Amino acid sequence: MTTAATVAAPAILSAVAKPSIPIGLEMFSVRNALKSDVLGTTKAVGGMGYQVVEYFAPYYDWTPEFAKQVRETMDASGLRCNSTHNGRPNLEPAGIAKAIELNHILGARYIVLAHPGNVKTLDDWKRVADTLNEANKTLASEGMHAGYHNHDLEWRPVDGQKPIELLAASTDHSIMLQLDVGTCVSTGNDPVSWIEKNPGRIRSLHLKDWSPDSEYKVLFGEGTSPWKRIFAAAESKGGVEYYLIEQEGSRFSEMETAQKCLAAYKSLRGQKVTS
Repeated sequence: MTTAATVAAPAILSAVAKPSIPIGLEMFSVRNALKSDVLGTTKAVGGMGYQVVEYFAPYYDWTPEFAKQVRETMDASGLRCNSTHNGRPNLEPAGIAKAIELNHILGARYIVLAHPGNVKTLDDWKRVADTLNEANKTLASEGMHAGYHNHDLEWRPVDGQKPIELLAASTDHSIMLQLDVGTCVSTGNDPVSWIEKNPGRIRSLHLKDWSPDSEYKVLFGEGTSPWKRIFAAAESKGGVEYYLIEQEGSRFSEMETAQKCLAAYKSLRGQKVTS
């Protein structure tokens, strides 16, 4: 007799073992080290075995000359930058040209809105969708696309509607919906169901874990997130192109946390773990 569990098992096992999706680090995870030494921290992250980095908001203050130094360091360290995190002004007409210039230098193809700003009503959220759609038109002509990164507020209903669902329904399908797993789980939502409802749009995920006791301070794999099912859904339905470890902090130092999370990820995926 065939059961749903036996049907699902091969897909889950395949996702666990699949090594082709690059693993990266959201550099907010090592923000203090990055603040004091961007180039040295980037080199160290590459040395750990990460393949991708995602720089967050302070990158926007870089000059093009410094961005070129960062790119040289990335190239020498075997790293790619597929996306950056940005404040809303970076995607608006007055700020998008600089974002495009810096992201071209870094080699990024997604300029991700990391936070919607001050939003309270559904009309506010609709304006966020408008910002993304307009930015995406500009970015498409540059070979790039906009993206949106959720936190917890997108999962909390406003007038009976979850803002994350409004954004998904109101934005062009070429706009990436970058899933922050931890905030999805913490609000009682199902990341697997969300991925399956938005095929082809979950092109990157922040692999942030969560537990009721330690919340976001747990390392990857120590929380309640159903990682094997998440990977299976992301790779069969979501259209994932790369994964990103993200930590808000843990009982270890930033760099040790990043290294331990990478080791845990590789172990779960059946990949060789190097010290």
